[in-house]
Amino acid sequence: MQHGSWESRRALIARNFLFANLTAGELDKVLALARVTRYAAREVVWRKGDYGNGMMAVLAGHVKLGARAASGRELAFGIVKPGEIFGEIALLDGQARSVDATALDACEILFIDRRDFIPFLAGHPDIAIRLMTTLCARLRRTGQKVEDSALGLAPRLARSLLQLADHHGRSSPEGLRIECRLSQRDLGQLIGMSRESVNKQLGRWRRQGLIAFEHRVLVIRDPGLFRHLAEPAPAIN
Repeated sequence: MQHGSWESRRALIARNFLFANLTAGELDKVLALARVTRYAAREVVWRKGDYGNGMMAVLAGHVKLGARAASGRELAFGIVKPGEIFGEIALLDGQARSVDATALDACEILFIDRRDFIPFLAGHPDIAIRLMTTLCARLRRTGQKVEDSALGLAPRLARSLLQLADHHGRSSPEGLRIECRLSQRDLGQLIGMSRESVNKQLGRWRRQGLIAFEHRVLVIRDPGLFRHLAEPAPAIN
């Protein structure tokens, strides 16, 4: 069963800053190029190196973006949630995918083929400029990951949880609930650490009362205090 009416899909695209200035008629032309594809949980959407044939928007479910390092360890670069677009680099250059994309749960994805979109893009240079802005933002996020890699496990894990909370968090009397259910393996991939290391750190925070688990949903008890954990320890001179 497909998620969302034509109007809701139009709204999905319109919420993304790439298409925010398009008229309803222009959005309808973009949607006319799109088709819906479905993926089961843990199914591969594409592999690193696959031909980059278009851009995708998540209608339902979550997609993990990552890659395998030379050491064999899997690294996760981010989670794409419903209402977000990914794959825009390949939409522009048609080159090989730079990361793996895997469905975390059952997904419905709106796909726009590059061969259909480029003629439309040629008539809308403002969209091309906004796509360039997206690539710049992605580069900034990459720089942040490089900076984070110099931190210890606890600050790196705390930052990752807070970033997930920014996108998937919901306030409750118990604290800040992270509704996106990631495994400890997934969390480890996000920060480049082993599942065992993540398990030990989460257990330590749980015993300290900083986090809790309710029906497999992680709850940050005191977000303000938790943010201090995301800061690097001061240097000792």
